Amino acid sequence: MQTRPIPSADAVEPTGCCPPFDPASWDGKEVRWDHKLFLKDHVASFLHVPLNMGKRITKDVALIEAAHAEPAQRLMLADESSPWGSELFIEVTRPVPGAQMTALSGTFLTRVFEGPYSEMGTWAEQMKDAVEAQDRELEKLYFGYVMCPACAKAYGKNQVVAFAKVKDPLGS
Repeated sequence: MQTRPIPSADAVEPTGCCPPFDPASWDGKEVRWDHKLFLKDHVASFLHVPLNMGKRITKDVALIEAAHAEPAQRLMLADESSPWGSELFIEVTRPVPGAQMTALSGTFLTRVFEGPYSEMGTWAEQMKDAVEAQDRELEKLYFGYVMCPACAKAYGKNQVVAFAKVKDPLGS
């Protein structure tokens, strides 16, 4: 299953919550992060179904807003490393008091997908294939959520950005 063309963010009316997402800014890109700052949290899950994600995100966003650390386009990454929980990374512009902070570095290949979350297994396989097609080695796979579920519903599309961290050719 291939991704289908996604209309520009200019074609939709903003909700006032999450800004419209422009997939061209992330689809098919190679980005390099050098200590990109994120608030880190843990979400409990049962067989990859999040149990407390809404509460965690609400708490984290309140901390981010209080610290005036919100970026122009909110980016939230999930590391689905266990069926019992996932690590959540929310991009920030500065350290957030009262929160665990972390930084991500490396080279990432990106691809935008659209559809229900039940397709994530397929998207992960497609991303692994895309990395291999470029003769690169996958180190870690994150999924980026660009808007809340209510805004995804309002905009009429659920978009997710896969971030494949790849090994740098020089091994750094």
